[in-house]
Amino acid sequence: MEDSKSENGVVEARFTELCKSGLSLDEDMFSKALKFFTESKYLLSANMSAIASGTPEEIERYWFAFVLYSVKRLSGKNDDKQDMEIDKNGFTLSQILKATKVNIIDFFKEMSQFVLRAGPVLSNLYGADWEKRLEAKELQANFVHMSLLSKYYKRVYHEFFLTSDGEKDKQPALSSTTCNVSSYYRFGWLLFLALRRHVFGHFKDLVACTNGLVSILAILILHVPVRFRNFCIRDCSRFGDGIVVRNGSKGVELLASLCNAYETSEDVLRETLKNTNKVIVNILKKKECFASECKAETLDHINTDGLTYFEDLMAEASLNSSLIILEKDYDDEIQNNCQLDERVFVSDEENLLGMGSLSEGAIGIGSAKRKFDALSSPAKSIITPLSPPRSPLMSPAKGHPANLKMTATPVTTAMTTAKWLRTVISPLPSKPSAELERFLSSCDKDLTNDITRRARIILEAIFPRSDLGERCIAGSLQSANLMDSIWAEQRRLEAMKLYYRVLEALCTAESQVVHANNLTSLLSNERFHRCMLACSAELVLATHKTVTMLFPVVLERTGITSFDLSKVIESFIRHEESLPRELRRHLNSLEERLLESMVWEKGSSMYNSLIVARPALSAEINRLGLLAEPMPSLDAVAMHFNIPFGNLHPPPSLQKNEMPGQNGDIRSPKRVCGEYRNVLVERNSFTSPLKDRLLGFSSLKSKLPPPLQSAFASPTRPNPGGGGETCAETGINVFFSKILKLVAVRINGMVERLKLNQHIRETVYCFVQQILSQRTALFFNRHIDQIILCSLYGVAKISQLNLTFKEIVYNYRKQPQCKPQVFRSVYVDRSSTRHNGKTGQEHVDIITFYNEVFVPSVKPLLVELGPAGATLKSNLLPEVHRNSEGQSPGSPRVSSFPSLPDMSPKKVSATHNVYVSPLRSSKMDALISHSSRSYYACVGESTHAYQSPSKDLTAINNRLNGKKVNSRLNFDDVGLVSDSLVVGSLYLQNGSCASSSGIAALNPPLKSEQPDS
Repeated sequence: MEDSKSENGVVEARFTELCKSGLSLDEDMFSKALKFFTESKYLLSANMSAIASGTPEEIERYWFAFVLYSVKRLSGKNDDKQDMEIDKNGFTLSQILKATKVNIIDFFKEMSQFVLRAGPVLSNLYGADWEKRLEAKELQANFVHMSLLSKYYKRVYHEFFLTSDGEKDKQPALSSTTCNVSSYYRFGWLLFLALRRHVFGHFKDLVACTNGLVSILAILILHVPVRFRNFCIRDCSRFGDGIVVRNGSKGVELLASLCNAYETSEDVLRETLKNTNKVIVNILKKKECFASECKAETLDHINTDGLTYFEDLMAEASLNSSLIILEKDYDDEIQNNCQLDERVFVSDEENLLGMGSLSEGAIGIGSAKRKFDALSSPAKSIITPLSPPRSPLMSPAKGHPANLKMTATPVTTAMTTAKWLRTVISPLPSKPSAELERFLSSCDKDLTNDITRRARIILEAIFPRSDLGERCIAGSLQSANLMDSIWAEQRRLEAMKLYYRVLEALCTAESQVVHANNLTSLLSNERFHRCMLACSAELVLATHKTVTMLFPVVLERTGITSFDLSKVIESFIRHEESLPRELRRHLNSLEERLLESMVWEKGSSMYNSLIVARPALSAEINRLGLLAEPMPSLDAVAMHFNIPFGNLHPPPSLQKNEMPGQNGDIRSPKRVCGEYRNVLVERNSFTSPLKDRLLGFSSLKSKLPPPLQSAFASPTRPNPGGGGETCAETGINVFFSKILKLVAVRINGMVERLKLNQHIRETVYCFVQQILSQRTALFFNRHIDQIILCSLYGVAKISQLNLTFKEIVYNYRKQPQCKPQVFRSVYVDRSSTRHNGKTGQEHVDIITFYNEVFVPSVKPLLVELGPAGATLKSNLLPEVHRNSEGQSPGSPRVSSFPSLPDMSPKKVSATHNVYVSPLRSSKMDALISHSSRSYYACVGESTHAYQSPSKDLTAINNRLNGKKVNSRLNFDDVGLVSDSLVVGSLYLQNGSCASSSGIAALNPPLKSEQPDS
């Protein structure tokens, strides 16, 4: 006890020394920091394994940094008013990290663990809204965006200007104050930071910031002396596809050329440039003049009509003065709000930036640490027509493209996606089209007014006019509140137009199936429309990549749950054919995120269906308080966000909160025949967007998913499709099938990485399948990967494999979906039991969860997997595996493991390097139009010259089945190739998933003790 007190005193003394000597905190701030530290220091020893590598010295440094950041953010004047007094004793996040010797990336990686464990203390000290005010997620997203933008700026700057005076290949000496080149580079970045602060307002999205950087580039082209240029203004190949827009003999149209090169809108760029010029006038106090009236070498061969020029902007004395002013302006901002010093991105401080990879939503840790450049997903060279357009990277010496392959970066991809929104969606009307109005008026009552009113209210709730109050910037160019309102109005219109477009396509598809235009049952459902609106808004947000409106904000503001949204994602994808690949991927990953954890969280409407479909679980669901609250009425949403809509009154059915049997008690549209098949049933409402091939999931009985009507109907209502099931039972069955599909993907990745055999893969999958069916409560409030990791270890142990939990976690950290909190923080509930004197709900590491919760719950199932339970295997296998009537006699044996998504080409043999890939729809259409041609095609060397493809397929089947083939067909001349290697050779990888490797020199990621079985 005495040793413990002495150690606490030493730690407190080190914290005091850091605050007073390292950061020079005043007495008021120090007392607040010391109070928080004192009340939370017991968490230091209790969470050694949950933060960083687990060493006491490292955990102490991280904890000091978290405490100081939290106190500064939560104790300061964080009311977003820009006219506040400057905090003379302020300190920045960068100063905190330097003093504690913690780099930025590692700080964000461990932030989630700190927030989770220190939450109760922060709530007591700073109120229930502390997490919203802390803005940890927004800070991380901003860091990711700024790292991307800084790389983008560095690249485009070096395309147009010398990196150093007379030397093109050297990096700019950013720390030098005497080098003009370095000063121009830094000036551009500081001007960009001022533009973000004073013009872009609260919603600093990636697309707007990229437009801002392009406007900065235009100003640099107009003002940086010609001797520092890396290009000739008349070089046509410099801009985009080699096209330079000209106006008669006046010269190059600079803005149009930049738009051509960087996928921006000329109107947007021109407006952004005006705002950038105003920043120069208001902050730097420079006098603007018409470029057409100026005579400067930098303006030669440029059409100066409509452009602004500043006479002495880049003069040496003026430039140094401008840098000082911009530095001070930025210092005032970050000291008040304890923000990250974004100047670090052009200061080359690698020690502060750190190494590794980071993303907005999840943190990925590769097999080896990467330099900071990997943080921003550096350009990958690809040669596919589906990729974003090539950036104008040119060879300075020859004036032509240095790399003929297209380069895609997150910024260029975002700009390409924004172009789709700008050119395809924005020109659409902001009201229902004539075709959609025809469907709405054909219902039992005309629903047009209801649809438009709901769209206005919900979208204004998602994109409020202003929730920040007036924030006029002292001495600045305009009200940031005005810019916020303009931004929100633009996003509302985009989301509304997309919603109407997809809704019309959905109605058209439905009407073609039922041969009727009366779709009352679907179009009158409140929850369905809110899900569609939320999906539209999420795609708009994903396109612009905002910092302040991260998912699941659309769920919170529309009153729906993650389970609700998962029902419409696939319908949305299928009915918007022009949706860019990047947005399809976003929805795919979003649904995966919903399935893996969010639908299992407290308050998910999934539980409201589960208690109907599985009554035996109702007691546990009620005990844990997992049920979702009723969906707020439209009036309640309008009142909460203070949305006035004049004399537009809602229909009586929408004025009350939705109750379990309300607004979901719908009937299927009138059927024309008994064999009615809803197109939204077969392909949309419950099909996972992971891939179409998931429809063939073989572990369930072959039956059609429920229609959208039953997906949104009251859980207790009988399924309109028949079968004697309630809508809840049908929905839960399909939901569980989607969970198992995702489970199969995750298990396959781990088994391949661990180099385990296929028998283990099938056993683990069947074991998780039984847990989901018989021990469903284990998934409550947890991540499915937590169940998978425990199942993998349990099966390995019962199978007497030499596999430790440490090795499992080590390899899991290499998976692309890995999040450290999965194995560091697992929910346990001890309300009904007492363990080591502990009761209540808490989060523990995965080994503790395995020993205390998982094994006691699944032990009977685990025992059956051992030698004594050999007869269990046939019971574990899905029905389809015991019925091979549909299997061709000549085909290889079908694996008991389900077909996997995202595996094209897909391995068809566990022992041979043979892969198959589905025929592309475009090629299939060509085959159908020419029916005389063969429908088979074999890629590679034929077994015999001039042999038909069908005989080749027979030879392949015989070879796979072990029969002798008198041919050159050989799959075994090399070692067995892994699935990931084949997929990786054909598709662009995300960079976070490392290749499988042997286990060597493992650092313990968790506790060192071996888990009990």
